[in-house]
Amino acid sequence: MNFKLILMSIITGSVAAVSCNNGSTTETNTQKDSATVAIKEDSVSYTLDGQTYKGYVVYDSANKDKRPGVLVVHEWWGLNDYSRSRARQLAELGYIAMAVDMFGDGKQGVDPAAAQALATPYYKDPTLSKTRLDAALNKFKSYPQLDTANVAAIGYCFGGFVVLNAAKLGADLKGVVSFHGNLSGVPVNKQLLKAKILVCHGEADEFVNKEVEPFKKAMDSAGVDYTFKSYPNATHAFTNPAATENGKKFNMPIEYNAAADTASWNDMKAFFNKIFTK
Repeated sequence: MNFKLILMSIITGSVAAVSCNNGSTTETNTQKDSATVAIKEDSVSYTLDGQTYKGYVVYDSANKDKRPGVLVVHEWWGLNDYSRSRARQLAELGYIAMAVDMFGDGKQGVDPAAAQALATPYYKDPTLSKTRLDAALNKFKSYPQLDTANVAAIGYCFGGFVVLNAAKLGADLKGVVSFHGNLSGVPVNKQLLKAKILVCHGEADEFVNKEVEPFKKAMDSAGVDYTFKSYPNATHAFTNPAATENGKKFNMPIEYNAAADTASWNDMKAFFNKIFTK
């Protein structure tokens, strides 16, 4: 299966999700700057239109204060260990984070063809993704640890496409960050936009490079306040350590880039420091 042809054939996408009940919980105690950090991990489920979605919420239970929150939207592979690891990293930074299940029932694509089948409905209808992201946000807001006035969303590849389109459709978020995400989707309307935008793009991304100039032109023409960061020699999926192996396995032009991964994560942290109010 030629991955490039698969990805190029997908049309356009975006994501969201709805409410209720918690599942299993684990907790890990560590020492950080002489203070105890108790990372609590909750498996949660919520429903939308009769479909169950299985998310993952992580936070420091030793901190009793409300704190900003971050939704994490997965790559087209589905909610897996990679997106959960990013949620844990955010919790270690002091946020409460929720890894979102966009496909329902924790479905994952085991190869590009399966991933394409799962992601295509969202690329075709970006409003669908906002609906599902909104549902996840509603579940997220049930956590008393969350400062509901300070919520952002980040997304990887497919997830970057999801969060950017949700923002353009008026999602109630302070900001969104796209890591090597597709830049196509719905037209931008400044009147709808509530979120600040950070795009973290790999300069060697064969899938997205053709979308960069049209995206920038549309944002600039609409007078949107956004930040666009690009990283030398970084391909599609540059933040994921598994990208190099997947690239070889499925003949994809993707590869992990440690320098770009670190730089983009630091750019995200600086972005959050600006958008989250104290």
